[in-house]
Amino acid sequence: MNPYYYYPGLVQQSADPYAGYSYVSPQEEYGGSRQPSALERRIEVLERENERQVRELTRLSREITRINQEINRLNREINRLNQNDERHTRRLNRLNQRLRTVENRLSIPFAAIEDGF
Repeated sequence: MNPYYYYPGLVQQSADPYAGYSYVSPQEEYGGSRQPSALERRIEVLERENERQVRELTRLSREITRINQEINRLNREINRLNQNDERHTRRLNRLNQRLRTVENRLSIPFAAIEDGF
């Protein structure tokens, strides 16, 4: 038994505890035609500058990625050319050895000149 004779089922309560309050935006509070303060203008300028810098950083990042891909492609081409050069160098060395063998069998005197022939 409740000593205060309070019956919770009889009291009407609002479902929204903030029903008595309303939101008023800062522009409505001071009038829609008010000029923004110097701080607000500075914030807008900084936000635009920040957006511009983000766009520039994104562009530079894409450019760096593109350049890195080009560098990787060039490195692969250099490796391919180096392997080809090594293959031809080994072939020339084998041919020179065979030539020396033939010159020795035929008793052809060897005289090195500028080009090694």
